[in-house]
Amino acid sequence: MLKDFPPQRLWQDDHFNSLVPDTPVNRRGFIAAAIAAGLAVTAEPVPGQAIKTPMDGLEGGDTKVGDIPAYYAVKRGGGKRPVVLVVPEIFGLHEYQKDMCRRLAHAGYFGVSLDPFFRLGDLAKMTEIKQVIGLANQLTDQQAFADLDAVVDWTGKHKRANAAKLGLTGHCRGGRMVWMYSAHQKKIKAAVAWYGSLMPIGTAMPQGPLDVTDKIMPPVLGLYGGADQGIPMAHVERMRAGLLAFGKDKRNPIHVYEGMPHAFHADYRPSYRQQAAEDGWKRMLAWFKKHGVA
Repeated sequence: MLKDFPPQRLWQDDHFNSLVPDTPVNRRGFIAAAIAAGLAVTAEPVPGQAIKTPMDGLEGGDTKVGDIPAYYAVKRGGGKRPVVLVVPEIFGLHEYQKDMCRRLAHAGYFGVSLDPFFRLGDLAKMTEIKQVIGLANQLTDQQAFADLDAVVDWTGKHKRANAAKLGLTGHCRGGRMVWMYSAHQKKIKAAVAWYGSLMPIGTAMPQGPLDVTDKIMPPVLGLYGGADQGIPMAHVERMRAGLLAFGKDKRNPIHVYEGMPHAFHADYRPSYRQQAAEDGWKRMLAWFKKHGVA
């Protein structure tokens, strides 16, 4: 197994929880649902596919923001760089999230991420996805906001970070948090949400992005897969309608990649689709530049 990637076995995808959040499923039922959803039933990182961005020319690495485990990367030398905060998917601060920071650093940003689940355990090292989901679903939005606020404040004091130019992005569970945090944090200049759930999740997250469309402050670009079995297009259309109702549809567009599954950007999973992933990355960078995060 590639080092630092989360173990992936039977119940393996975050969006499966949104697909059947309250439905008891046995092994046979899960496998059938997983195949229908386009998930790999045994999906360790795919050899030769997972992207490993080097630290050449960069500085940074693992750090702490108070008690919060974090990671950052920025080009060596020069002055302050605009900040992009990467909100992790359900496995927390694993190698994929760190690689996002390095990719952003090579693109000229101060890329920073954190482990929002650290109080619940090291979710990236757990082998039972039911346990991972059960723990991750205990994290309240209020606690997540507080931790993200702490990281934003930390970047404001870092000698290499220009927190006045703050961008936000995230995938899966992190994509959901992009929408939610954009309704909370006034300092965000622009955000990009990759296939984040739009509905409430359990008692810890009684609201979803659909419930806060009126409160979203920065321009947010949504990137979704048209064949995502966990986020039906009906949910995406409801989100579009909610944004339209408050006159925010043009400021917060949602681009759908037809035929693409959930997690099409996750290069360590079989769901990875190179063309859509690369196009989404270009759209994200262009979005940040357009809205002053560059």
